[in-house]
Formats: sequence, C-alpha cells, structure tokens
Amino acid sequence: MALLIALVRRELSALWRDPWQLALISYIPLIGIFCLWWLFSAGLPRQLPVAIVDQDHSQLSRMLTRQLKANPVTEPQNFTDLAAAVSAMQQAKVYAIVVFPYDMKKDLLTGHKPTIDVRYNSQFLLVGKLLSSQIQLSLGDGLLHVAGLKQLANGTPKSQVAVNLSPVKSQTTALFNRNNNYIGFLVPPVLIALWQLLSMLVMANSLNRELHLAPTNQNNGIANTLTEHFWPKVLAKFVLFTPILMLQGSFILAWLYLYLALPMAGSLALLLVAQLVMLLAVWSLVLFIFVVMRDSARVISFCTALFAPAFAFMGITFPTHDMPQLAQWWRLIMPSSHYIESHVSVVSYGATWPSVAGQLSSYWGFICLLPLIYLLSRQLLPSTVSANNVVAVVDSGAALPAKGQ
Repeated sequence: MALLIALVRRELSALWRDPWQLALISYIPLIGIFCLWWLFSAGLPRQLPVAIVDQDHSQLSRMLTRQLKANPVTEPQNFTDLAAAVSAMQQAKVYAIVVFPYDMKKDLLTGHKPTIDVRYNSQFLLVGKLLSSQIQLSLGDGLLHVAGLKQLANGTPKSQVAVNLSPVKSQTTALFNRNNNYIGFLVPPVLIALWQLLSMLVMANSLNRELHLAPTNQNNGIANTLTEHFWPKVLAKFVLFTPILMLQGSFILAWLYLYLALPMAGSLALLLVAQLVMLLAVWSLVLFIFVVMRDSARVISFCTALFAPAFAFMGITFPTHDMPQLAQWWRLIMPSSHYIESHVSVVSYGATWPSVAGQLSSYWGFICLLPLIYLLSRQLLPSTVSANNVVAVVDSGAALPAKGQ
C-alpha cells in the first residue's frame, strides 16, 4: 500500500508538470462536449438547399414549389437547366434535385402519368434520408390536392374523394424519438466516441512517459527504470485516472439526461457501471499496444487509427450487419461498440441489471488480454530497457572531450 501511494504521488507530480496531460483531463473535454452539442443543438436539420428545375412553368409546378418552400426542412433554389443543378449538387451547394417535366400539368389532367425526377446525395446518409422522405411528402400532398380537383370535376361526390385518394391512412410514430430530435439520436454516441478517444490519449501519454525517463534518476525514491515496479506503476495510473475519466463520463450523462432532459427510460447508475467497464477495456487495450510497440509515436498513431472511427462502427447511423467482415471484426475490438448496446438498451428500453450484465459479458476478450500482456511484458520490456541503456551510454560518451584536448 505504501508503494502504491508513493506511485500515485509520482503520477500526480508528473501530471502537474505536463500541460498537455492536464489539458486532456480538464478543459479539452469540456470544449469538445459543448462544441459537439452546439453543432446539433438545432435538433433537426432545417432549410436544406434543394435545386428546382422547372421545365413545365405551369401553375401546378409553382404550387409544388411552394409546397417544398412550406416544408421547414427544404429550401428550394431555382435553376434554369438540369446540368447547372447537377453541377451544384456535385459541389455540395445543394443536397437534392427536383425536376418538373414538360407538360406535367397537361399529362396529369389528361390521365397520363408524368415522372417527377427526384435526386438526392446519398453520401450524406442522414441528410439524404431526410430529404428523400420530406420531398416525397411535400410533393405527395400537392399532387393529392390536384387529384382531388380532377375527381370533383368528373362528378365524384366530395365525401368519396378522400376515400378514393387515400383508402388506407398510415401514421408513423418514432417510439424512442417522437420529435425526431437529432440531439438524442446522435449526440450521445458522438460524445462517447470522443470520451473513448480522450481516455486512450490520457493512458497512452502516461505510459509513454515511462519510456523517456532517465533510468539512473529516481522520483520520490522510486527508480525510473521501465521494468522496475512496472505493474504497480500501471496500477497507480489506473487508480489516479479512473476517477478523473469517470467524472468526465458522468458529466456527459448528467448534461444529456439531467440538464437537457433527453428521454431516459432506465437508470443512470447502470450506465455508469457500463462506462467503468468500457474504460477499463480501453486501458487494457492501450496497455497491450504499449507493451507490443514500446515507442511513443507508434503507440499514439496506432491507438488513434484504431479508435478514430468509433462512431461509425457503433451501428447508430449504419447497420453493422451490412458492414464488410473486416469492419465487423474491427468493430469488436473497440470497447465503445460494446458499450453502446448497453446505452441504447438502458436509455430506450429501460433495461435492468440482469440484461446489462449479460451485455457486459461481451468484454470477455479484453480480460483475456491481461495474461497475454503479462507474458509479453516479461519478454519485451527488458529488451527495451537494455536498448535505452546502450543509447544512454553512447550519448554520455559522445559528450566527453576527446583525449588530448
């Protein structure tokens, strides 16, 4: 216990002298959280530019354009020809194109079926899906009105018109996001991905620091040699940084579900337990990469490349079963992909402890890393210490004056 306390004090002293590490546990998470929330604070995309190519120039085409204008999601912009509209969409100036064909009104009134060409950029997944549904909804409402007038002109009773046009009416209600609010849909997984990345950087920086300490010096009476008390040093890092990072994770949950009052069906305590397990899994993975590579730049680069696409692999905006097999394996390596299942089940379905405990069992692979890390540390770390000692001797020899000078 005395050794652990001394090692924790050693970590605190190192933390106080490292401005970058202090920033990672203090103001950088706050800035990131508030900036990401601000980006999605509108809750729903509005006034997305849509190109209108009106080749009909009729009262009907102008009425349909007004329908699109009345929809808060779309912002129609008139283009003279299709080529200019396509060029604008390729430059991301507009996200969709609506083409009203020649003689559209005439074809409708004479019983023909004109085709309204609607194109949208599906590379923007959420924007594309939203525009597709909203454009069809606006155009459908306008065309139903025209079809109703045509039936009235043919002598159909007014009471029968609505039945003929829509014999079956459907209503779509989102069970867990009734207002289609993007804050509740996107912000939690985005913040979890950010928190995972920050947690990785904190632990990786702390471990990398051990590689650059002079082995002949001591800190608080503890040798700086990498292999000296290696596992107690790792335990001290866990003891110091776990409460700090859990405080960040707790702040994220409190901000989303207490202050912003997003819908919450389950218990925040269960999410805190899931966050703790995820955090330990992140650090075990970082420790494994550190023991294998033992190089500061490579550890940071590899960990960043591994954790950077965490949000895309959570399965929130893209179904994971449609991913390539390699991407599905990559997804299983990231702890956030395991956590998000518990998060969604608790927030949306009100899952209780037995269900969450079953989901947490998916972390078994990270537990299996621990004996592997121990064996690799026994074999690889001594060779790193020997190499560092050789470099230190060479450098010290180079600093001595030449004989005879």
